[in-house]
Amino acid sequence: MSRRSGILEFAVLGLLRESPMHGYELRKRLNTSLGVFRAFSYGTLYPCLKSLVANGWLVEEPGNAPEDAKAASLAGRRAKIVYRLTAEGKEHFEKLLAHTGPDAWEDEHFAARFAFFGQTSRDVRMRVLEGRRSRLEERLEKMRASLARTRERLDDYTLELQRHGMESVEREVRWLNELIESERAGRDRRAGPDQ
Repeated sequence: MSRRSGILEFAVLGLLRESPMHGYELRKRLNTSLGVFRAFSYGTLYPCLKSLVANGWLVEEPGNAPEDAKAASLAGRRAKIVYRLTAEGKEHFEKLLAHTGPDAWEDEHFAARFAFFGQTSRDVRMRVLEGRRSRLEERLEKMRASLARTRERLDDYTLELQRHGMESVEREVRWLNELIESERAGRDRRAGPDQ
């Protein structure tokens, strides 16, 4: 399974955990709410859904309203299939949600993982945030070292592009620092004034 299909499965399971949906609704939510699947097609979504059904993590159900099915058949269209998460699918999603390995904070996966932080335990959120920050700090050091070595050989536009990249990474590190501090403060507030 590719990394992109793995994160797609994660996102689909997470969205269906909230409520059952049909493919069009899922695609819309993936593209608008999560934003990490901007160039996303039905040709990618439906094979993923079929795989999740085959694994027993989703079930397909006919659309809710009987008149919808009748109208669809009169118009020569198929009735919409609604996808619902099974108990096994919920359990599988919980395992994925608890995962804190390096792929959880990589560029491809982090945004989708972050989108489901509301369903993630605080200790997992902290490990993912700290892992992401560590990865970006490493990237920032490499960028600075590269810029120091090649500054004289770069034209003004390439130099500006490298500065822009560094500023973007620095901005994300600051954002992550704020999130981590907020998580820590939230844990301390909930622990009570005596602790």
